[in-house]
Amino acid sequence: MIVNTSLQDMDSVLTLYKMASDFKKTVSGVQWPEFDRNMIKTEINEERHFKITVDEQVACVWSITFDDHQVWAEKNEDPAVYIHRIATNPNFRGQKFVEQIVKWAKEFAPQHNKLYVRMDTTAGNQKLTDYYVKCGFTYLGDKKMTDTEGRPDHYHNATMGLFQLKV
Repeated sequence: MIVNTSLQDMDSVLTLYKMASDFKKTVSGVQWPEFDRNMIKTEINEERHFKITVDEQVACVWSITFDDHQVWAEKNEDPAVYIHRIATNPNFRGQKFVEQIVKWAKEFAPQHNKLYVRMDTTAGNQKLTDYYVKCGFTYLGDKKMTDTEGRPDHYHNATMGLFQLKV
């Protein structure tokens, strides 16, 4: 079941991000930074952070925003919801959470007058790119990041793969 993350989930969320970062490094050589607790708290308080629970455990988390001009430039003017930082508990891998998130996003986006669901990920992980395409996203290519002020460290000097789903 997909619901908003609560402040009581904070430690679980940060642990999941750490585990996902460690896994990401083994797969692609790229690691997420340690995310700022206050950033996560803000997302939770603004009801932009979500979770999937399995057997009362936080199995997967992600956040959203309705604005991502640094990555999407002029396309940011399009009505879109942007998904960020999907992280899955390793004990629950293989349960097709991204497919569940896509199904959820296809309902969530129109409820908020959005025509697109968009994501970005560090470029170069072909297996992940193929998976996102299999889940319904169109791969739009890569973008070298230049304006990264205020972004988490993994955007600095990075090339991001861009994905879009029209709803």
